[in-house]
Amino acid sequence: MTLPDRRFRPVWGGVAHDSLRGQVEGVRFTAGHRYRIATPLADLCAAPGGALDRQLLTGAPFRALVWQGAAVFGFHEHDGYCGWVTARALGPDGDWTHWLPVPASHFYPAPDIKSPPRMPLYMGARLRVTGQDGALARTPGGWVPIAHLAARTHRNADPVIVARRLLGAPYLWGGNSWAGIDCSGLVQAAFLACGLDCPADSDLQRVMPGTAVAAGDERPGDLAFWPGHVALVSGLDSVIHANAHHMAVVEEPLSKAALRIRSAGGPAPSILRPASFATEA
Repeated sequence: MTLPDRRFRPVWGGVAHDSLRGQVEGVRFTAGHRYRIATPLADLCAAPGGALDRQLLTGAPFRALVWQGAAVFGFHEHDGYCGWVTARALGPDGDWTHWLPVPASHFYPAPDIKSPPRMPLYMGARLRVTGQDGALARTPGGWVPIAHLAARTHRNADPVIVARRLLGAPYLWGGNSWAGIDCSGLVQAAFLACGLDCPADSDLQRVMPGTAVAAGDERPGDLAFWPGHVALVSGLDSVIHANAHHMAVVEEPLSKAALRIRSAGGPAPSILRPASFATEA
């Protein structure tokens, strides 16, 4: 049996997740232990201290399989993406009631916005609200402005509107937040905020279920792909994308981006109209 690529292969150093029983031999199987990300962002790396693949947000569920000093190997339970995080990024498991639909916010140590913030929060963070004092909600990690929270069941209506909230965010390879984001991270964040399933990397997004669209027939919400790059169609001859040319999230003419990439030896973009599959924000 062919195992999935290493991004979705929960096995390391002779230890494998129970889901691989019957697929690999000579390893010890484990169910692992479920945690929640307790830091603003957790770098998910290909190896301990290695290259950044993606980032996990506050409250993301992480299944830990192997501990190696201060590094932990496991996978993000939302999409199965495997990698290493630091042990200090992990907190206790628990249910969540709300999430952050705005680009960024803060944990405060007290129900007072003048108190020094404890740590930042970013779009998509999952939180458990346990109470309220005025305009601030109490969570196990601190106090958060209620205006920055949405109920667990809330979904945004339009990925384009979500992506525009992140205009100006700095480009970061593997980034998933307002603090730094890449092309596929932007698309995933926009789709997940609308309750639409979307994988983490552009090569995976390119083969999502959907319909190929001819050049000139794009509409908002379609995805434009080049090798190693994806942009979200936002209007007539317009895309939003995080890119290394601007080192930021920008909205610009699709024709301009295509010409710049073609001038560098790249191909014309292919356009995908993704099918919609509901997921949990």
